[in-house]
Amino acid sequence: MSDRDELEAGRDAFGHLIRVWHERNGWSQRVLPALAERLELGRVHNSQLSNLRNRKLASPGPELFVALGRINQLLARQAAGGRLDPELAQRLAEVPELLAALQESALPLLADDGAPLGPAQLFEIFVGLRPLPSAFDLRIAAAEAAGLSAALAELLTAGRPWRVCRDQLLAAYPAEQRQRRERFADVIAGQRDYSAEEIDGELADLRRTLAALGAMGEQEISADQFLELLRQRARQLDQPHSVSEGEELGAAIRRRLQVQAG
Repeated sequence: MSDRDELEAGRDAFGHLIRVWHERNGWSQRVLPALAERLELGRVHNSQLSNLRNRKLASPGPELFVALGRINQLLARQAAGGRLDPELAQRLAEVPELLAALQESALPLLADDGAPLGPAQLFEIFVGLRPLPSAFDLRIAAAEAAGLSAALAELLTAGRPWRVCRDQLLAAYPAEQRQRRERFADVIAGQRDYSAEEIDGELADLRRTLAALGAMGEQEISADQFLELLRQRARQLDQPHSVSEGEELGAAIRRRLQVQAG
């Protein structure tokens, strides 16, 4: 890989990392800038985050990596398990919107050895000198999202109607944010699909949902194994399973009515 290709790959990876970090925590783009300002950890602008996510910021200054790394290290120290400790909550008490967002979720970016990514490690990812942590390197393609959403709905309902499974599934789904819960319900009901970034951000809680349902222990399947399971199921769903599967809806309904009458 040439130096230019390495840089391009690094920018792609870093944009992906920032998108998924926000998605997994359910943060808006206002959270990190507000946190940096409140705790005097440096300066981060909404526009910088937006441009990073969309690969439009080719040469961010070092102060951006310093601020993001400091924020991440602080969350690793004072938000163990994604939950704020009382000291940090007190420091944020005068910014209720920010406090509420971080009380919902404050998961840091961790390397494969469990250490939080600091300024140097984030910069190395951006310039292509360091790979993404494996938990963030799933790279779901946009074209996969609809099939994966269908496979997820089929898996979690075991092919049963949504109305039969609704209460049990919503009780098992651990996310507390209303927007995420409504989105989950819509996807499982077949009313919308997750985007690629949304699936990536939801994988951890979807695995917890499986565990809460008693389908398998959370440690029995890794994020990448779960994703591969969904990919396999999506391929199966994309294949015709019977001669009648290609028939028109009206014809299929008539056939079922005839069976019922018989």
